[in-house]
Amino acid sequence: MQTNFTEEQLTDPGIQRAHQILRSCVHCGFCTATCPTYQVLGDELDSPRGRIYLIKDMLENERVPDAKTVKHIDRCLSCLSCMTTCPSGVHYMHLVDHARAYIEQRYKRPFMDRALRWVLSRILPYPNRFRLALLGAKIGRPFRRFLPDPRLRAMLEMAPKHIPPVSRNDDPQTFVVAEPKMRVALMTGCAQRALNTDINDATIRLLGRLGVEVVVAEGAGCCGALTHHMGREDESHAAAAKNIRAWAAEIDGKGLDAIVINTSGCGTTVKDYGHMFRNDALATDAERVSSIAMDITELLSRLELPATNAQPLKVAYHAACSLQHGQQIKAAPKDLLRKAGFTVLEPANPHLCCGSAGTYNLMQPEISGELKRRKVGTLEALKPDVISAGNIGCMMQIGSGTGVPVVHTVELLDWATGGPKPKSLSGQESVPILR
Repeated sequence: MQTNFTEEQLTDPGIQRAHQILRSCVHCGFCTATCPTYQVLGDELDSPRGRIYLIKDMLENERVPDAKTVKHIDRCLSCLSCMTTCPSGVHYMHLVDHARAYIEQRYKRPFMDRALRWVLSRILPYPNRFRLALLGAKIGRPFRRFLPDPRLRAMLEMAPKHIPPVSRNDDPQTFVVAEPKMRVALMTGCAQRALNTDINDATIRLLGRLGVEVVVAEGAGCCGALTHHMGREDESHAAAAKNIRAWAAEIDGKGLDAIVINTSGCGTTVKDYGHMFRNDALATDAERVSSIAMDITELLSRLELPATNAQPLKVAYHAACSLQHGQQIKAAPKDLLRKAGFTVLEPANPHLCCGSAGTYNLMQPEISGELKRRKVGTLEALKPDVISAGNIGCMMQIGSGTGVPVVHTVELLDWATGGPKPKSLSGQESVPILR
């Protein structure tokens, strides 16, 4: 694609990167075939190619973003299916992230949009605040039909029936093993710590069983993805910087073989820290962190799973977009589940998003709801005993639309190798306790 940026514009690192990405696009349109929003809406401007044209025009002409451009960019899930499909290697993620930051700086949204985005950015990345918000949503849920804005209704409907108790395993500490094969830092996340504490607990148990020393680093927290995808760069970079400093201190201290992440949306962001901080004083440390960040299934694939006692369950595997497209991890989770003794089933159109996408299901509930309906339909068609996924957002989204138990892949692997049966499979429910 031909671009017309001036020499002065190209002195800006963000514009320079956008220029590189735009010039790699050849207008082929392959991306439209795998774009979830284009599949639902059928509008060229709701496809990656259409959004690329809008972004190019906005950036080249240094336009104040108009409502039409913002609408179509807001509708993007950042599922990155287009990056998997693209034969030209267009790095759409960096382009749309820059466009969102540009919009955030120059476009004044309607009051309700600004208010909702501010609330989400002040609650979701903070586990304790999120827990209180979930409790409030549970109380307010019976009245949701009286709310005029579907986004407010979606926020009330998001709350799980039971809020899990706080897990002290998420506190900064080291889980020592007798003869460690590796030493890794576990990213405990933010929303996951409020929505499902079993995932980190299962991860720690499983890694310990495999001889891996796990450290929860002092000062590490939210990866910054939630605010990053809203274009709120200052907030997202502040959260990311805390992680970089915390993990760099561990690398320089007793050393780390890996930074393990069991929420794939976070993993995609942490692996991009090197790019995010390329022009920052933290550039070297950010690159060190990104270079050893890996999804839990990546690490487990390098280790020998012990003998398993897996039940003969049919597991429908849902491939989270951030895992299969953002990180290009496709086979590892399925191979591990099969190795553990489960029968793994794959739904039709596994490349398409479930509609969760961070805060997308809250900000774009109609489109998200249609994507959820389609995804649940393909999963239930397999008649599975359980649905497995590697991202808390996908688990919440799919779980809200089906009666089939939905668990994290690591919970099944932990159970198969000697851990407890996942609560959603055993009929147990987390007690709604706030500490």
